[in-house]
Amino acid sequence: MATGEFGQAVRRWRDRVPPEAAGLPAGGQRRAPGLRREELALLAGISVDYLTRLEQGRAANPSAQVVEALARALRLARMERAHLYRLAGLAPPGPDAIPADVTPSVQRLLDRLTGTPVAVYDAAWTLLLANPPYAALMGDSSGWRGHERNGVWRHFLGRGSSRVRHTPESLRGFEAALVADLRSAVARYPADQRLRRLLGELRANSDRFAELWDSGVVGRHEAARKTIDHPQVGALTLDCDVLSVAGSDLRIMVYTAEPGTEDADRLALLTVLGTQTLV
Repeated sequence: MATGEFGQAVRRWRDRVPPEAAGLPAGGQRRAPGLRREELALLAGISVDYLTRLEQGRAANPSAQVVEALARALRLARMERAHLYRLAGLAPPGPDAIPADVTPSVQRLLDRLTGTPVAVYDAAWTLLLANPPYAALMGDSSGWRGHERNGVWRHFLGRGSSRVRHTPESLRGFEAALVADLRSAVARYPADQRLRRLLGELRANSDRFAELWDSGVVGRHEAARKTIDHPQVGALTLDCDVLSVAGSDLRIMVYTAEPGTEDADRLALLTVLGTQTLV
């Protein structure tokens, strides 16, 4: 159970994170040098009210997902992250679990790509964080919880439709790559109980996933040009690259446009529109 000590630690670490280090504007009068409470809540994808209750010791039993989100937003080192888990009454993720911590070097990379849509996923395609341009391009993910943050679950079981346009051939390749990646994650992390629950739910509730899984389909994600149907700026055709981070099993998805094209202009426009919406 989280105690007042958990809230005190969050508050202490919040005070030491300058807003510019989190990609936020540093202007205006600030009573503290670190993040405001509403800024940390936004970065962690939780409500300001819930964060307030956590910091004041009035909320107990934060989930592992909430603790992980706070650790990422606060840019905690590995030992600090483990300490925050223990203060919440949770066991820190062990070596058998899929890594979910975004390394400081990856975080700095995102901080420098302020005009480029970038998202970071774990080995099972669970979204760990997305920068504002990515949210503007693909939709706001801050309200997603649990399996909803997993790209495989969203594709096969989610109610919402993706903004990425597919042909029948590209859809088959995309689904094959998703299933193959999940199979690889299960093989590498056989003791990860959250991953096992995800797999069980997919096999039980998606005939298409079960068919692909049982067939042993293989595939992989490759660099590709994708057309995104955006509700405000229309269709954009962008290059999508998936970069792997050695040693951490993270995937960084990056969307870019060819300079001087209408797609580049539309990407710049929606980035501005999205930033205004999120402020």
